[in-house]
Amino acid sequence: MQRPLQQLVRLFSSFGLSCVLLLLLGLLTWLGTLEQVHTGLFDVQKKYFESFLLWHDFGPFSLPLPGANLVLCLLFVNLIVGGLIRLRRDRSRIGVAITHVGIGVLLLSGFVKTYFSDEGHVTLFEGQSASYYQSYYRWEVAIHEDLGGGRLREFIAPEEAFASASSGKPARIQSEDLPFDLVVSSLFGNCEPLPKGPMFEVEVPVIDGVFLDRRARDPQAEANIAGMYVSVRPKGAHGSAGEPSQGILWGAAAGPWTVNLGARRFAIDLRKERYPLDFTLQLEDFTKVDHPGTGMPKSFASDVTVAEEHGTRPVHISMNEPLRTDGLVLYQASWGPSNARPGDALFSTFAVVRNPADRAPLIGCIVIALGMVLHFSRKLARHVRVQRTA
Repeated sequence: MQRPLQQLVRLFSSFGLSCVLLLLLGLLTWLGTLEQVHTGLFDVQKKYFESFLLWHDFGPFSLPLPGANLVLCLLFVNLIVGGLIRLRRDRSRIGVAITHVGIGVLLLSGFVKTYFSDEGHVTLFEGQSASYYQSYYRWEVAIHEDLGGGRLREFIAPEEAFASASSGKPARIQSEDLPFDLVVSSLFGNCEPLPKGPMFEVEVPVIDGVFLDRRARDPQAEANIAGMYVSVRPKGAHGSAGEPSQGILWGAAAGPWTVNLGARRFAIDLRKERYPLDFTLQLEDFTKVDHPGTGMPKSFASDVTVAEEHGTRPVHISMNEPLRTDGLVLYQASWGPSNARPGDALFSTFAVVRNPADRAPLIGCIVIALGMVLHFSRKLARHVRVQRTA
């Protein structure tokens, strides 16, 4: 038993395994870069860099490859076993050990960023405020009930609840708090509602003279607008209220689909997934400076007010000066509309990232630099001593 264990430790600590894993990372980066031409950055990131296994098409053949997640996990094990556990313990190796710790911090921060962070954006005109930001890619179904007196009850179904819906396998969104189940019969990743003309046939359902026209997926994932066919299935005392209501939800619709069940009224909406901010953000002033004689922006920035529980504070956000607070980072990302004329109102868009390991890469780089300085300073000192005695 001891010998197989020793062989396993030797394998995971070997320098050869390190070289193979680094070559695989280089191969995945190259293949993913080529793939972006056809499928876009978001899909490539999911396929090559956020997976454990994948199939890459080489012409008519498909070859299984380890995803970057698997490669990085093995690299982390190799780093710990070979760079720390089996490292010779003496004063000459302190710098090497510290450098390996810094690399481990970088790998761990990447793991946290992948699995425990949220990314999105918030767009505001001057004077507008928001207490949430929304995803670029993910969708959710929001069901609101008007309780009267300006009060609303909200139920949210995340993308996982309906992402697998198809014409042959519908998805059911249900909750004990709802008097109905929402059945998603078909989901299109990119589509547009169109009126059905009298002279042509369509293969999808037509509801109130409108159908969803499926479109090819846009390589820029944030440009895709999802849509779905849904039906409301009353339950309990409402189950005998008649046939299920059918409707269409579209991600860019001007308003939600409304359903009445007795005296209760519900609004159902398909929208980008929303995440709460820990404060209310209000845009006070947006400034844009153009290059002389052109309409191209040289710089743009936003003056905002951050309203928190203990008070408010003004913050200036520019391209190189983000707002950082409690693991939440807001970057000045863009502005619009691009065709605005002098005097037109402009909006400011902030990219928002909630990452518990936001500062970890900086700490990892500092630790790596410290370890390398210690190691090579010791080498230099020894070289100087040898030269003096020669």
